[in-house]
Amino acid sequence: MVCRCARRRSRDPAKTPAPTYAKAPPVSSARPRFRPLGPATLLCAAAILALLTMISLPAAAEPLRIIAFGDSLSAGFQLPADASFPAQLEARLKNDGYDARVINASVSGDTTRGGLARVSYALHDGGDLMILELGANDMLLGFDPAATRDNLEKIIGAAKEKGLDVLLAGMLANANFGEEQKKAFDAIFPDLSARRGLPLYPFFLDGVVGEKGMTLVDGLHPSRAGVARIVAGVAPLVEKSLDSLRSKRQGAAQR
Repeated sequence: MVCRCARRRSRDPAKTPAPTYAKAPPVSSARPRFRPLGPATLLCAAAILALLTMISLPAAAEPLRIIAFGDSLSAGFQLPADASFPAQLEARLKNDGYDARVINASVSGDTTRGGLARVSYALHDGGDLMILELGANDMLLGFDPAATRDNLEKIIGAAKEKGLDVLLAGMLANANFGEEQKKAFDAIFPDLSARRGLPLYPFFLDGVVGEKGMTLVDGLHPSRAGVARIVAGVAPLVEKSLDSLRSKRQGAAQR
């Protein structure tokens, strides 16, 4: 008797089937097909491109900020907003090719003392140029010209500390309080201009007071046409100041 395991070993090797193996997949020489990027990948790529663009390009220069700091003469007393001194000056500057914004920081009835009390608030957001137009109400109320001068001096100092250039808008006194006081008042603005090296527009109401159609019925505050006359007179001086500021900016950028 032969055991089963011996019987299995005794089988003819020639009749034993050869083992089979899985064939490897054929290697293709063709280039793989392009697979489109998913939304998340595209969004990431766009963000990186935008960041690189921001880094490589210089930041656009901000408009020059002009602070019109005065009383009712520049605030636009009884005038529509677009007829006020700041609005008409800004329109003139843009028409002449200046990228500038004129902020109306004027308060009707203000004196130099009131201006000094609020100058820090008015300059809280900074600026480039202050047009200082105060003093008319001091004159009409008979204030001591020495006090007016001192207040204006301090306002100029506050603007300079904030890095603003100052353009001084002058005022002339009437003779209601005598010739001596008129003389002392009239000397304030040219003296401050000379001592502090400030550009001066000698008389803010030049060509307005006493001219038909240039004032409101009170004969003092400028009408829309009167404001246009003021802007025409002061704009060249403002533009000269802005040219100086732009030169400073370009010099700083080159350094």
